Amino acid sequence: MTSHLGELAALLTTVFWTITALSFETASKRIGSMHVNLLRMGLAVIFLSVFSFFYRGMFLPLDADAHTWIWLALSGIIGFMVGDYCLFRAFVITGARVAMLMMTLAPVFAAFAAWIILGEVMGLQSILAMVITLCGIALVVFTRTEGAPSAAGKGKRSFSMSYPLKGILLGVIAAAGQGVGLVLSKYGMRNYDPFAASHIRVITGFLGFAVLFFVLGKWKELPASFRDTKSMKWLVVGSVFGPFLGVSFSLMAVQHTKAGIAQTIMSLVPILIIPPAVLLNNEKVTGREILGAVIAVSGVVLFFV
Repeated sequence: MTSHLGELAALLTTVFWTITALSFETASKRIGSMHVNLLRMGLAVIFLSVFSFFYRGMFLPLDADAHTWIWLALSGIIGFMVGDYCLFRAFVITGARVAMLMMTLAPVFAAFAAWIILGEVMGLQSILAMVITLCGIALVVFTRTEGAPSAAGKGKRSFSMSYPLKGILLGVIAAAGQGVGLVLSKYGMRNYDPFAASHIRVITGFLGFAVLFFVLGKWKELPASFRDTKSMKWLVVGSVFGPFLGVSFSLMAVQHTKAGIAQTIMSLVPILIIPPAVLLNNEKVTGREILGAVIAVSGVVLFFV
């Protein structure tokens, strides 16, 4: 079991992220993605601080050196402030199922970042994997339409987007934030405790969103969010399984196995999320969309085998 600790942690992360994606989709649609991000990060800081006190005997990760703080803080800014803000905006526009499908691009960005930062090499197989992943995503995002009939009696075929372009672009940026953030975490964490490393990332993310709230003047809107009890319930669930357990186990995964293998397993969310999206949110999922999700994830697997 110990030899596969990283793979097991990645698999648990996949389950956690499926739960948190559906939870935060509901909360974001009710109170807004910016509010959800700030509140969930605040809850995660509290959860990790209490956990750290009982697990490591300290409320804050003050035993980390400068290298660890700098790179994990940078990872927190890129992964949480940039990546998760865009992801939560995509939740509102396209829904969690499609937004998480876009996250299959995270290994692509992780591979490029690992190539630049960690010196990991990409080959022709990686390029093929990227093409397969993009084809799977395209199968979901684009749909073929028929134009007005011509003199020959046939309409001109064209392609249109099944979902808003803005939501798709936000999903791509979110994938870049997660992929790059994961590699930065691996580089900064080294042998440091993964829960403490997650603590540093969460603290940085919370402070970043707090500053952004001051700049945008959104603090006065927070009381209304607290009065929405349904959103608060989903927010707590998402915060436990997301920035607390999910992020911590993802860091444990990259610490005990290769970043590519961990990211591959964690990219299974677009497939795992389909059944609960249908059962809980009454989403209509076509066979083409299921096939696209399977193809996209297959490309991710090929990327790192």
